[in-house]
Amino acid sequence: MSESTSEESKATTRPPIVGRVLIGVLIFQLGLAVLLFWGDLGEGLRLPGFGPRAPELTEPIRPGDQTRRFRPERAPNPGQPMPDTALPDRLILTPVSGGRAALLEGAIEAGDAERITKQLADLTPAPEEVYLNSPGGSVQDALELGRYLRREGFNTALRDGDICYSACPYLLAAGEARAVPDSASVGVHQHYFGESTILPAFVAVEDIQRGQGEVMRYLDEMGIDPLVMQHALVTPPDEIYVLLPDELRRYGFIPSED
Repeated sequence: MSESTSEESKATTRPPIVGRVLIGVLIFQLGLAVLLFWGDLGEGLRLPGFGPRAPELTEPIRPGDQTRRFRPERAPNPGQPMPDTALPDRLILTPVSGGRAALLEGAIEAGDAERITKQLADLTPAPEEVYLNSPGGSVQDALELGRYLRREGFNTALRDGDICYSACPYLLAAGEARAVPDSASVGVHQHYFGESTILPAFVAVEDIQRGQGEVMRYLDEMGIDPLVMQHALVTPPDEIYVLLPDELRRYGFIPSED
């Protein structure tokens, strides 16, 4: 076989440059699909980290040790065992206290703001106070419903043993007057913004920044110190930072003891 024939044979077996580029693009797309699938498995999963894992939410908290693992579908009060029955998977409105108050219980799902505002408007007699027991959920619905609660002059409160996590504190903030007993629990963490809730932060940074700006403006409107967001911004979505009573007073969620 001549030298020229040997070279031609090697050229025919070597993948062309365009083919190698397409293979690279395919591998990149496959990797991105794996990341998206990983995110779609649930907020309780994330890529492995190198720091210490937060304790489970069932473990008691103490000052300086307030970050706990968080799964919204089974969220207990810190230090309490897992509840036998999970909270509803969307907000449920129930008149209580002889109609003088309304209980909002369950996760906050897309469309809940419009649905709950209509239900509240139809209540007779109109309640004066809204009790909250929610692991959070849709930020946009929480802000929309919160603005309605403030316009209508509702007070907001938690009962003994209730929780208010993630987006729920924005409903709590909407009350003209707010009450949180020591046995209840309020917690914050990072949120997802935009159409997709599973894209990595570096892909959705514009939506995240816009969303955080809207949240901080909302908190300021409600008389809450936006500095509470410092705890939310450093706490991943699968963890929760539980606010101590002193912090609830410091940021304006409940009155000062002075």
